[in-house]
Amino acid sequence: MIRADLVLTGLAEVATLAAGPVPRVGVAAGELGRIERGAVAVSGGRIVWVGPERRLRRAVLRRAGAREVDGAGGTLVPGLVDAHTHVLFAGDRAFELPLKARGLDYAGIARRGGGILATVRATRRATADALVDQTSKRIAGMAAAGTTAVEVKSGYALSARGEVALLRLVPALARRTGVRLVPTFLGAHAVPPEARGEAARYVDTLVRDALPRVAREGLARFVDVFCEPGYFSVPEAERLLRAALALGLGVKVHAEEFVRSGGARLAARLRATSADHLLRATPGDYRALAAAGVTAVLLPVTAFASAPARRSPGRELVDAGVPVALGSDASPNTWSESLPLAMALAVHGGRLTPAEALTAATVNAAHASGLADAGTIEVGRPADLALFPVPSADHLGYRFDVRPTVVCRQGTVVFPRRLRQQV
Repeated sequence: MIRADLVLTGLAEVATLAAGPVPRVGVAAGELGRIERGAVAVSGGRIVWVGPERRLRRAVLRRAGAREVDGAGGTLVPGLVDAHTHVLFAGDRAFELPLKARGLDYAGIARRGGGILATVRATRRATADALVDQTSKRIAGMAAAGTTAVEVKSGYALSARGEVALLRLVPALARRTGVRLVPTFLGAHAVPPEARGEAARYVDTLVRDALPRVAREGLARFVDVFCEPGYFSVPEAERLLRAALALGLGVKVHAEEFVRSGGARLAARLRATSADHLLRATPGDYRALAAAGVTAVLLPVTAFASAPARRSPGRELVDAGVPVALGSDASPNTWSESLPLAMALAVHGGRLTPAEALTAATVNAAHASGLADAGTIEVGRPADLALFPVPSADHLGYRFDVRPTVVCRQGTVVFPRRLRQQV
């Protein structure tokens, strides 16, 4: 018999996300591998059995002292994976809201001293200890909402040395929070004030002084770039990303967020891991991404906060055969720690089905984050799980306010209330 030190029972449904190729596209994006009245057994932090609860007793032997979690008729899903965040920062930008309320756009707010450079000033002033403390609290909030893996971008130092220093904090954040973190180098988030008007020269500095160090020290898995007028052009972005690829790093692109700049086609041309935002992308861009196998990472909370006249094109991308993932875009511009909120906005605004939204926040987000062993509930995988007090996975995405009652990280049961206190 299979031996277990943790079993989860009393579940209305287990959404395993275990069947099918990765990433999921088209019809497969709506197939959750549901098990009604299912159960899961865990040993040594890994899943050792999944199936209908009626078969559990014959298949699994509980070790002495094994823990049992009663799901109380809830739904168990893989721990959520947040595929796009800017959670490593200091300060806040609450002062921008009156400007937004008066109709000022992102560029206009930047001209008034807000935007990315406002956060750069605050982050440059912060000590490493303060950054770890503030960021740990935000990551704990994300984990309390059911997220067990988080992509973490640099991007608020905007110097070769400063960006490397930010990435060096990520292991400390992982130890402090217990959450699995995927670091991404985003030195090309904006042109720093001391290099204003010289974006190409700044890119040269990143290519020469930052990327080799990032690759040599294993500080990041990906390199990202904000490809947008006023930030970095397609040729500048391509130079940076090709240098990253030559060093063995994966690449991502902030593409078509405020205007159509050509970032999506660049992502397709380079066969990037993901193209993110895509609010201004066209059907031709969708076809190019689909043909290249690039995952679209949608950020519907950001669309709601920064571009309310537009919505994330979830339905269009799924129908075009593009794999779709989700991120919270947790940042001082879009301060949301809840990936379930992003799922709900992807359903109600982006027109994904609830099942497609769950796929986008688990197995497809894991793919976009380079995590081959996350996003599904299957034997042999780490026991990263989230138990929500809803009768089926269809209520995730349907409801805006749902939060998990239990989160398991590699077999360790964590109640979100305690999770916040740990940091």
